[in-house]
Amino acid sequence: MERSEAELIAAVLAGDASSFEPLVARYSPRVFATARRYARRESEVEDIAQEVWLKAFDKLKTFRNEAPFEHWLMRMTVRTCYDFLRAHQRNRESSFSDFSEEQEDWIDRIMTAPDGDSDQAAAAKLLVDKVLEKLSPDARLIITLLEIEDRSVREIASLTGWSVPLVKVRAFRARGEMRKILARITKEKYL
Repeated sequence: MERSEAELIAAVLAGDASSFEPLVARYSPRVFATARRYARRESEVEDIAQEVWLKAFDKLKTFRNEAPFEHWLMRMTVRTCYDFLRAHQRNRESSFSDFSEEQEDWIDRIMTAPDGDSDQAAAAKLLVDKVLEKLSPDARLIITLLEIEDRSVREIASLTGWSVPLVKVRAFRARGEMRKILARITKEKYL
């Protein structure tokens, strides 16, 4: 018979560490899926997931059962991903000239007729991934949550612990940062 989430948490808090394993098994796919949105290498995703589970185990006594465990865990996951982005922000010296010819052609087409080419979805995804890699950690987190995961400003505030106005300000700045990156891509294409 499968024990409920509350029973598993109570057992872990009472000293039965093995009762944490079913929680890990149940929520690992969601933790990994979230981590993959912030890290590109599988080894980094695994590191993030491991860090999330270590934090969750260590901080389980702070879980107040006011919201579902999954919400508490996902908030911790997003914050861990954000910490990862800040700690591992690379001084990337790669230029925008490392885009493939297909990606540069797609940029040209999208700039002249944004609604025209839907068959270039793969090129668009690669371009978005490369632009996201070039963003600062704050900007990347905000754009991922707001635009890719389609979360509301209130949800983002709840997940990150930021105020609603701060989320709006960071979203505005992140969009500006993306515009600058895309402008540089276009400029380098024609220089």
